[in-house]
Order: sequence, then C-alpha cells, then structure tokens
Amino acid sequence: MRVAIVHYWLVNFRGGEKVVEALCEMFPQADLFTHVYSPERMPERINQHRVKTSFIARLPFAQRWYQKYLLLMPVALEQFDLREYDLVISSESGPAKGVLTRPDTLHLCYCHTPMRYVWSMYLDYLKNAGWAKRLVLPWVMHRLRQWDQLSANRVDFFVANSHNISRQIKKYYGRPSVVVHPPVDVDRFAPADRPNGVAGDRPYYLCVGQLVRYKRFDLAIEAFNEMAIRLFIIGEGEEERALRRLAGPTVTFLGYQNAESLRKYYAQCEAVVFPGEEDFGIVPIEAMASGRPVIAYGRGGALETVIPGETGILFDTQTPAALIEAVKCYEKVPRQFVVSRLVEHSRRFSKENFMHQFCTALCEAVQHTGIDLPVGQSPPQRRKAS
Repeated sequence: MRVAIVHYWLVNFRGGEKVVEALCEMFPQADLFTHVYSPERMPERINQHRVKTSFIARLPFAQRWYQKYLLLMPVALEQFDLREYDLVISSESGPAKGVLTRPDTLHLCYCHTPMRYVWSMYLDYLKNAGWAKRLVLPWVMHRLRQWDQLSANRVDFFVANSHNISRQIKKYYGRPSVVVHPPVDVDRFAPADRPNGVAGDRPYYLCVGQLVRYKRFDLAIEAFNEMAIRLFIIGEGEEERALRRLAGPTVTFLGYQNAESLRKYYAQCEAVVFPGEEDFGIVPIEAMASGRPVIAYGRGGALETVIPGETGILFDTQTPAALIEAVKCYEKVPRQFVVSRLVEHSRRFSKENFMHQFCTALCEAVQHTGIDLPVGQSPPQRRKAS
C-alpha cells in the first residue's frame, strides 16, 4: 500500500508534528509532503522518511516567513503529484487537505482545527492587525475561506482531534467526522518524589506553551501579579516582549526548556495554569501524567481533558478575577487531587491509544467510502490500547 502524509509545514516540533511522528511509526513506508521542511528541528522518526517540499520552500526566507506565503499555498498543494498513492492522510490546521488525488485513492484528513485565522479566530486577528493589514485582510480571508470550504470536498473522510473540532468541521465544512484524540507521550513524564524540588521549598504555578496572543498568558500574568504568587512561564514566541513588560516580580520567564527540565518543572509545580481556549491541548495531559492538576479556562479542548474536582478546576470567563477565584478554590482543597488518579486519566491519551483508534477510524473510512485499499499487504502497525 502506497501511503502519502501531507502536513502544512515541518519547521517546529509541536502537537501537529507529534501526530505526524506517530503516523510515520504506523506507516513506515509513507512519503511526506509539506510546504517547508527543517530537518534539524524534526525527530529521527520523521527524518527517516522521504520528504517532498512544495515550491514555497524555494522562496526567499521561507524557513522564517513561510506563513507570509499563505496565499500561494493552495496553488502549491495542487502541484504535488499523488497519483501513485493508495492512501493519502492530510494533517490539517493550515493548508494541507487541498491536494488532488486519484478517484480511487482514499483521502483521510486528520483535522487539528479548521484554519483559525479564517474561521473561529478571524475577528481576533483582524482586531490586532495593523491598519494596512486591516484594509486588505477582509478580502484576502474571504477568498481563502472560499478555497478552504472547496478543498474540504476533496476529503473522503474526516477525523477530528476532539469533539470540539468535530463540531467545527460540521459547522464550517458541513461534514461529519469521527474523533481520535492526538497522541501524548505520557511515558516521558512522571510524578515527583517531593514537590517544588526545582525551586526550593517555595511553591510555584506553571504555564507552558508558545507565547502567542490566543493562549492568553497575559491573563495568567495579570492574575498572579495581583495575587503576588510565583508563576513560571516556559516557552518562546512573538508575544514574549509584551508579556515581559506586563509581568510583575513574582512572574519568571524560563524560555525554552529541554525535555528533562520540562519534566521536572511539570512534576514539581503546584498546578499548571491553562488560560487559553485550545482545539485540544496537550499541555494539560502532560501535567496530569506528571501528577499535577490543571486550572483551565472551561472552553474548547479543556472540557474533554479536565474533570472538575478530579483532574483540575475550570473557570468560566477569561478574566483575571475568574482565574484568581479558581486558584483560591484549588488552594482550599489541594489534597483532593490524587496523583495516581491524575496519571491514570492521562493514559487515555497515550500514543498506543491513538494508534489503536486511528486504525479503527481508517477501517470505518474504508467501509464508509467503499474505496478498497490494496489487499494482501501488511496492515498499519496496531498496538494494544492501554
């Protein structure tokens, strides 16, 4: 069976790329197609595969400015020659699903999210754009929105990374989907023998993620400034300078941390603060695998991972006051959150479970579409669910 995996860009190793890594393990014969590729930032599992880039990769400064070439990506996708492949898996949150395939090729789209900047977060991007961008953005995004809906018709079967995204696929594309939560490497994390070992005996809360506007780290900073409680922030991004200006003396920026340091900070914090609305959100699962509860905004993917009173606390409005109240609620009952229960819950989102559920979804796609994959070949690797 000839398999192609199409991913929007391979320049950073984040949640979407972790899905690609798991798919590469399941389909070791697959070829990868993407707009821009930075092998030095990818794990060996991905780099072992043949990777083909679009003409975007040959444009000036593509490694840094790839997102500025967004309007060219629909055309670039259609230049990929996928005629020899029996199964095409597109990994979508940017332009990836718009490839052209043979009529008898099964095109399965694993959707992390419909493009945020043209759908659910369009007005936020418009509001925060400069005056020049605000003049052209409505016209540009209108055309991109039309193409995105059109390209959804090229997909035979949708798989969503959460029920939250399944609803968005139905709303924006008018298509049903099955839900397979993304893989989380829960085995990489473990509870600490003693809390707060990284930072002495003084407790701290933790935020982890890319420092971009929609993750709302500004909300966490304002809340912890007011409470005068220590907050550590791990991550880098375009909003770092503005966030540093906002931070008071109890907020510490730790920048990028390697896997071992990240594991320690997770395991030894009081709780992980998750103030943004995410499509799914891997950070809460990593926190639970480390035996720590999560204080999260109760919208989006957090509703599928955080069980109030068992694995964390949810707050209803994105305001510093609501987050402060949630932290106070946690500090009244910290022993309510049992480490073994947190770790057990995180196992539901393991890579093994992802592989098992993805295989089930692939079988359902074959039955639903009537497109037969080649007979007599070895099936994708399937592991027993934990």
